[in-house]
Amino acid sequence: MAGGITDTGELYSPYVGLVYMFNLIVGTGALTMPKAFATAGWLVSLILLMFLGFMSYMTTTFVVEAMAAANAQLRWKRMEKRKEDDEDEDSSSGVSDSDVLLQDGYERAETRPILSVQRRGSPNIFEITERVEMGQMASMFFNKVGVNLFYFCIIIYLYGDLAIYAAAVPVSLMQVTCSVTGNHSCNVGDGTKYNDTDKCWGPIRRIDAYRLYLAAFTLLLGPFTFFNVQKTKYLQIMTSLMRWIAFILMIILALIRISRGQAEGHPSMAQLSGIRNLFGVCVYSFMCQHSLPSLITPISKKKHVNKLVLLDYILILAFYSLLSFTAIYCFRNDTLMDMYTLNFTNCEIINVAFIRYFLGLFPVFTISTNFPIIAVTLRNNWKTLFHREGGTYPWVVDRIVFPAITLIPPVLVAFCTHDLESLVGITGAYAGNGIQYLIPAFLAYCSRKDTQLVFGNGTVNKHLSPFRHTFWIVFVLIWGFSCFVFVTANIVLSEPKL
Repeated sequence: MAGGITDTGELYSPYVGLVYMFNLIVGTGALTMPKAFATAGWLVSLILLMFLGFMSYMTTTFVVEAMAAANAQLRWKRMEKRKEDDEDEDSSSGVSDSDVLLQDGYERAETRPILSVQRRGSPNIFEITERVEMGQMASMFFNKVGVNLFYFCIIIYLYGDLAIYAAAVPVSLMQVTCSVTGNHSCNVGDGTKYNDTDKCWGPIRRIDAYRLYLAAFTLLLGPFTFFNVQKTKYLQIMTSLMRWIAFILMIILALIRISRGQAEGHPSMAQLSGIRNLFGVCVYSFMCQHSLPSLITPISKKKHVNKLVLLDYILILAFYSLLSFTAIYCFRNDTLMDMYTLNFTNCEIINVAFIRYFLGLFPVFTISTNFPIIAVTLRNNWKTLFHREGGTYPWVVDRIVFPAITLIPPVLVAFCTHDLESLVGITGAYAGNGIQYLIPAFLAYCSRKDTQLVFGNGTVNKHLSPFRHTFWIVFVLIWGFSCFVFVTANIVLSEPKL
């Protein structure tokens, strides 16, 4: 059904899907990774990055498996419904089965035995042909408590996303515009530490400029939360192109500086105090599980989808390592900015004004296009969480209350703090932990139980995860819950940055 909840979308090749997944994972969160690498040490960072990449790949295969199981269940329910309708028609018309088979030919003959075929383990029953979002999978495989916990986790994650976006744009604008006035010209990335109370323009302090930009950002993009917006293909192409140009420019500029002997970085091997933020940043930077249904379903040939996903993760690991290592050896630890692009707004790094402003304002362009999309997604999740079958919301609740509770909290958080490293770290360490580890593990476990119950023990899901042993699910769950405990203890025992 066009436009329905399980609408597949236009098909594309596996390699196009690989590019889309790469673009989805390598987002704005990668810009906070160099600072996190520097604060945790290069050896600890590399080990944790590789391990979390492996864990993310494992849970990605869990989600793909659950998608296949959900497709099988939907297909099975339709077959059952069709069989019941056919039996009702036969009994009401008084025509025998043999007459019906003769009359309708192969079409009815194929409809009749399909239930018995699927129970013998037909591979086609598990084809991923319909887009089943994670919320729908949660409704299919979880009980009521599990569904509510799922939506709670998604909503907290999206709130964190919006807070990061709402802070990142004003921070970039503040750093760039305040640096081009007075004695600060070209000095954003030169290691000079500015306080929020330092002057920006005349009597206006830097924190005042930040809040003015935040107010403007909210007034310009906030109203989109009250309407329906969709990311167009051309907007997606434009933002992806800008992201690639920015990332490649930063890597090349850092390598040129290192090759000329101008590198200032002397990163340590390990600093345990930086692990908490690094963990959150890495989790955030590998996040794709919540978008997999929209990404995987349109792939035309899914036979080797797990191998393609593995290739994607290897490429992403290499890319993150290249970006972070060039950063920590090019710049001193104390000069690396929360938003890595701001390190390239210094005249000594690059003397081409256009490139300086392009990199400095890069987060403004890309984040501004994503903010309304995330806001509408969060608003719709709130509506789904409280929706009751057959019920409708009053106009005020639907058009005012839900958009307001979507927009106001992240703007308030951004008003109180613009510490992007902590915002990304906390969002990734808590809500990201649930979405990336716990929810996929529970989906895999519950979908396997349901598949055996409906189709029998001999049925094999053709998209079964390579990590099919129950040990891996238990391992992921233990790891996920351990991370909650570790991060909470670390926050309690250390001085909070917020």
